[in-house]
Amino acid sequence: MRDAGLPMAFGSDLLGQLRKYHCMEFEILAKVLTPAEIIRSATIIGAKLCRLEGEAGTIAPGASADLLVINGNPLSDIGLLQGDGAHMSAIMTRGTFAKNHLQ
Repeated sequence: MRDAGLPMAFGSDLLGQLRKYHCMEFEILAKVLTPAEIIRSATIIGAKLCRLEGEAGTIAPGASADLLVINGNPLSDIGLLQGDGAHMSAIMTRGTFAKNHLQ
């Protein structure tokens, strides 16, 4: 899809007991995409395809304030985005902390 110039949004439709495998998509995508391309697919491109440009997938005034504080550089190690937040000190969704180990 990338080579054809088509936008690819990150996503998983795994539900129930299979949900624990949803982060494996990062590992699978890393075989063909760069970490930067994977992160864009989960942020900017996903927001655009869901018609949420300017609201999701960006850090800007008026955006939804969905943020991750990652213990390391996912551009060097995309595996830091796996593990259901194990490598994240903070997870904020719509301006509210779902996880906060910054203090």
